[in-house]
Amino acid sequence: MKFIREFGRRIFHVHMKDVWWGHGDGTAGVFGGHTSFGDPGRYWDFRSLGHGDIRFEDIIVALNDVGYRGPLSVEWEDIRMDRVHGATEAAAFVKRVDFPASGHAFDAVFDKKNR
Repeated sequence: MKFIREFGRRIFHVHMKDVWWGHGDGTAGVFGGHTSFGDPGRYWDFRSLGHGDIRFEDIIVALNDVGYRGPLSVEWEDIRMDRVHGATEAAAFVKRVDFPASGHAFDAVFDKKNR
């Protein structure tokens, strides 16, 4: 989130991608060694959007805070899931988690001047 807040004016296109970490069986380290994606020993692996450990709501809040209005593209990789199913589900996920920023502070909606 710090990156988004610091460089928000320079962000023009966002790739949404998910990952999980710490789910391997411990035989491969954090950097994966020479293991293939999908190897159960990997410390981390890419996952279909919404099936990993990324906190997308925090990302959307930060993007809204910096005034980002550009595209959110699905960057899909998941060795464990059929790609048509996964990409379709991921596109729906992005539409679900993306929400517009409010044009007013919460209390401002009660101000008669803003009605």
